[in-house]
Amino acid sequence: MTAAEALVRLKRGNAAYCAGAHTIGDTGAQIRLHTAEHGQQPYAIVIACSDSRVIPEAIFDAGIGELFVIRVAGNVIDNHQLGSIEYAASHLGAKLLVVLGHTRCGAVDAAMHHDPEGFIRFITDEISLAIADEQDEEAACRLNALHSVKRIEESLEIRHQEEAGLRVCAALYHVDTGAVEFV
Repeated sequence: MTAAEALVRLKRGNAAYCAGAHTIGDTGAQIRLHTAEHGQQPYAIVIACSDSRVIPEAIFDAGIGELFVIRVAGNVIDNHQLGSIEYAASHLGAKLLVVLGHTRCGAVDAAMHHDPEGFIRFITDEISLAIADEQDEEAACRLNALHSVKRIEESLEIRHQEEAGLRVCAALYHVDTGAVEFV
């Protein structure tokens, strides 16, 4: 599947989700057996926030083996996420990578309005780099997703995969409506 075809499929799945007609894709016994025997062939990689309201398989009406989902608070990127992305692109053949930010993100809010301590600071410091002095939370969520795209595209392996047909893009999930806006 090409990146363009994968994007159409995600948009169609999100439309079904927004209309309440979603099924969360095929999770039946046959697909479990098929992927157990033949492996996974996801058509897209989704970097999403760990927020419990953001469920990529539901949002895109996808089932077993369709999405390679990487979740981390604030959808920030570090070497662990880059390694997972490289694996999905080079070994599994996914041609579309979506950094899925979302509205009302607690990690973005923490970066904007709080001074967290501990390991949370690794997340909020990265988000602060992305959003600079932006004061509109929705705009900050978009900037954060775009910053993660930029971090991903700095990887030499990802650039090589882009030359081979991988498309990297940002999107914003609206937690109130369920709609995904591709940035």
